This record gives sequence, structure tokens and C-alpha cells, in this order.
Amino acid sequence: MYKIPLFDLNFDEKEENAALDVIRSKWISTGPKTNEFEEKFAEMLNVKHAVALANCTVALHLALKLVGVSATDEVICPSLTFVATVNAIRYLDALPVFADIKSLDNLTISVAEIEKKITPKTKAIIVMHFGGFGCEMDEIMMLAKKHNLKVIEDACHAPFSEYKGQKLGTIGDVGCFSFFSNKNLSTGEGGMLITNNTEYYTRTKLLRSHGMTSMSYERAKGHSTEYDVIESGYNYRMDDIRSAIGVVQLTKIKDDLDKRAILRKEYIKCLNEIDEIIIPFKDNHSFSSNYIMPIVLKESNQEKRNKVRNTLAEHGIQTSIHYPAVHQFSIYKDNYTTLPITDYAANNSITLPMYSKLNLTDVAYIAEKLKDALR
Repeated sequence: MYKIPLFDLNFDEKEENAALDVIRSKWISTGPKTNEFEEKFAEMLNVKHAVALANCTVALHLALKLVGVSATDEVICPSLTFVATVNAIRYLDALPVFADIKSLDNLTISVAEIEKKITPKTKAIIVMHFGGFGCEMDEIMMLAKKHNLKVIEDACHAPFSEYKGQKLGTIGDVGCFSFFSNKNLSTGEGGMLITNNTEYYTRTKLLRSHGMTSMSYERAKGHSTEYDVIESGYNYRMDDIRSAIGVVQLTKIKDDLDKRAILRKEYIKCLNEIDEIIIPFKDNHSFSSNYIMPIVLKESNQEKRNKVRNTLAEHGIQTSIHYPAVHQFSIYKDNYTTLPITDYAANNSITLPMYSKLNLTDVAYIAEKLKDALR
């Protein structure tokens, strides 16, 4: 058991009671709580439409389908991301085209790399807002417009993060969010697709429930007695138990993000004293979810990185890696390309603990033990 875990849930009796209320209501599948969750999420992001889904992976799948990606199309994406970002491209038999990240100071996809990878077969770009910090969306949207491409924002790390005053996930054609157990806003499993495109919204609601023209809750309430199936859809729904938890989590998110901002400021103050590391996004002052706290070791290698992690573990500090590079996985050997900055970051980064229950004393302790481990 770690003295300081990587993450801790921001749950209490409010989530317990919300789930219990749904169970007692006798309606536990997609219904009124899911509608409420969607409406509140859309309102807080100032976006027209939000659709709750089983997880973010299926949100990415539907997003690609909505923008017209099909077999043999190319989709430009980062490799420094969770594999689901790229797997979703494969679901449509499209081809992932990996782009390098901007730098070790900025772990988001490089605009120059995106431009270099565009071909006549390119259909879309997936960007991932690493750690809750926005990609260079102005430049990316200009590129997309120039080449008639669609932009999907993987905003799993970035609920309520901002880029030049706009919420991340609302800038591209479609935004996708995750509510997995270790995310800022957690429902255990779950995701959300957001868009300002009403046609995309209508089709997403259809596709998430088998292509049916009405759902069980609507029929149970007498709004409809029959349904047609007009498209080959999926079972991608979120249930009301998880949605009820999500509604509670939304009431806590501002306080959670404010506390994380304080912790990040303390981290930067303490880590600035360590010459052997790079602190990505150190000079980024846009509002961020601060989902994780990554660092990158200078003049390092994978063996050294692992030794540092092991030493921290011996002192009760849990760490992680975000992420192994997707283009290095066996399944993507046919899509392999040289990505030197991504490779260095993947082999030499460490994710330090970050969650709202962490305290400033913990941050100082982590920095001290990191300094000892490096020296």
C-alpha cells in the first residue's frame, strides 16, 4: 500500500446516495438521470449537444463515424496517448498516421507534424489535450479548413480546461470525454460526446442504441409505443446509476480543479529546484484540469527512469507512465514511423501523484524524494 497513491477518488456519501436513489426508483438503465447529466454537462461547457455513452472509446468510434471516416481513409493522430485513441480508428478499418509531439516542454501533437503527414487520403485529425493542456487549436483548425479535414478532440484529460477562453472539446467538430475511475470526473466507466452540430447529435443518439428510433424510457413513459431501426447501431448507452454519480461529480468539479491548480503551483515551485527534469507545460497559464502531473528526465534512458520510479515506490510514492508510445506496440507495427520526441518522452517520463485530496506537504515530500532519487 502506497503512502501517497497516484490518484484518489473524490467520492463520499453523495455519490452513494445518488446511486441508491436510482436503484430505488426502479429505473436503472438510460433514463431521466442520463438526460440530466447530458444537459448539465452541455450547459457547463457552453455547447449545444452532449450525449452520454458507455465510455470514451466508443465516443471516439462514433465521432470518427459521424465525420465520415471509412475503410482506407487516413486519420492523423498522436502516438503519445492511451491506445484507445488509435484503436478507434481501426474500428472503421481506417489507417492511423502517427504524428510526433511538439517538444518535451509541450507533449501535445505538433502542428508542423500534422501538416507534413496530410495526404489526399487524409480524412480527419484526432488531437489529444495531454494532461489537460490544449493543443494549438487555432493552427490545427486553420489546417483542417485549408485541407477540408474534420477535427476530433480527445478531451479525456481535459474536462473544463480552456484554450484562449474556449472550453477544450468544443473547438473541433466533435469532442470526446472519459469518466473512467481515475479521471477528474469519474463514474467508474462512462464517456460523453459533445458537438454543436445538430445532425451529428441526432445520429449519435440513434447509433448509441442499436439504430432504434425510440428508447425504452421513452416508450415506458408513453411517448412512443413502437420503434423502427433505421441504421446499424451499437449498444453504447450509459445507465442512470452512473449518470447519477456523474451529476454529483459535476457539483464537485470546480472545487476539485481549483485545488489541483494550487497543487500544480506548489509542484512547480518545488520541482523548479531540480535541474535534472523538464516540467511540461510549465509556462502554460490557461485554465487546466491538471489531470496528471508529468515530468521528463533529462539526459536519461528507460533504465534510469525505471530506477527512479522504483526508488520513489520504496518511499511510498506511487507513480505511473503516460504513456507507452502507441506506434511501438506490436499491433501497430505496419503503421510504424519514426517519432523521436515521442519516443524520448515515452521512455523518460514519470507521472507524479495528482488529485484534490493531496496536500502541500505531500508535494514537498515527493519533490524531496525525487531529488534524492536523481542524485
